[in-house]
Amino acid sequence: MCGTCGCGEDDGPRFTRLDRPPQPHAHEHPRGHRHEHVHEQGHPHPHPHERDLGGADGAGGPHLVRLEQQVLGRNDALAARNRADFAARGLVVVNLMSSPGSGKTTLLERTVREVGRPVVVVEGDQETVVDAERIRAAGVPVVQVNTGSGCHLDAAMLQRGVAELDPPDGTLVVVENVGNLVCPALFDLGETRRVVVMSVPEGDDKPGKYPHMFRTADLVLVNKVDLLPYVTFDLPACVAQLRRLRPDVTVLAVSATRGDGMADWLAWLGRAADPTGNVTRTSIDSPAPTGV
Repeated sequence: MCGTCGCGEDDGPRFTRLDRPPQPHAHEHPRGHRHEHVHEQGHPHPHPHERDLGGADGAGGPHLVRLEQQVLGRNDALAARNRADFAARGLVVVNLMSSPGSGKTTLLERTVREVGRPVVVVEGDQETVVDAERIRAAGVPVVQVNTGSGCHLDAAMLQRGVAELDPPDGTLVVVENVGNLVCPALFDLGETRRVVVMSVPEGDDKPGKYPHMFRTADLVLVNKVDLLPYVTFDLPACVAQLRRLRPDVTVLAVSATRGDGMADWLAWLGRAADPTGNVTRTSIDSPAPTGV
């Protein structure tokens, strides 16, 4: 049981590797092999969560604060090692976070088809490999991490997921985190950049309700803007909320289904790291589509 958010880990996370089918445009693996098998297994790796509520203050208070500090401290230490390893290999790792139903899997399907560079994906969900199957069908290698009752990925899970995929140096690694606007914000994975996806049907008040998530974002994608004529959503007011939380955040209005803003999103990904692996900041702000 996680002392930070209360999510469980009774069976530990499960990892399922799904490789892309052979395609004429497939990128060759530098080690001269391709994994064609799919395997699923419970993985009893050391997990940063622990349960230790004994003692006079076991019901809460200072003891739980110390436990949360221990959980996050161990995760942050592993995240720092991940970040150094990713930088040494030239991996650009993008942590994609959102609430359920924001359209981030649809966005990711279109992204991996159009981005024009080697991509692998780490999929996070509590159960099923549905999203991973969709990403594999889009033509890239993917590993599914099922967290059971857990509500977020952590640095250890990402380390294992990247090891399973073993991407060539310089690959774009996209992490589709578990759908949740709370706990994923707390857990540094060692990613290069953090992207939060919110959608028009969710309402324009989400940044105010979940400030920590949006405060940690390098980029916010406002998705499903094709629905703006049919719902109540004040895009300028939403952007103003985001600016109050993080003045330098980049905001893009996109539609993963219709294609609005995709060129700006792909350009942002292309600038996420310079050739030496140093993170650069962009300042793209896409206006609402014409007529909205």
